[in-house]
Amino acid sequence: MSRREYRPTVRVTDHLHPGLYLALVALGLWFVVSSWAFGGDGYTDYLLVVATGLIFIAIAIPAALWRIWRHHPHEKESSEGSFREWLSASEFSTWQDRVRARNAAIEILLPIAAVAFGMSIFAIIVHFTAH
Repeated sequence: MSRREYRPTVRVTDHLHPGLYLALVALGLWFVVSSWAFGGDGYTDYLLVVATGLIFIAIAIPAALWRIWRHHPHEKESSEGSFREWLSASEFSTWQDRVRARNAAIEILLPIAAVAFGMSIFAIIVHFTAH
């Protein structure tokens, strides 16, 4: 006897939801703000300006590409539905394999979140231990 598994309709996409890009921008800005807690003398401020400029460029390029994409209606399939629906009912297709959209989002957000939260923790420690 053959047993069939019920599998709900899963949407396969290779586009990220715009909410994920927004989360990346927010975490990048969080990293910049928390890194400025280490400013103090002129040389440190100069290095922080350079690092902030690099992070700004890393955020501005994808944001500009997203704005260009937004004005082309034939490619709007990934923004259909809410972010929650994209996470729960989609699979993200990479060139190697398909993964659940929730796992893909975690793998994308985890590095920048770890750096942003870690920098915040370092800033808090420096604030309370510095004389």
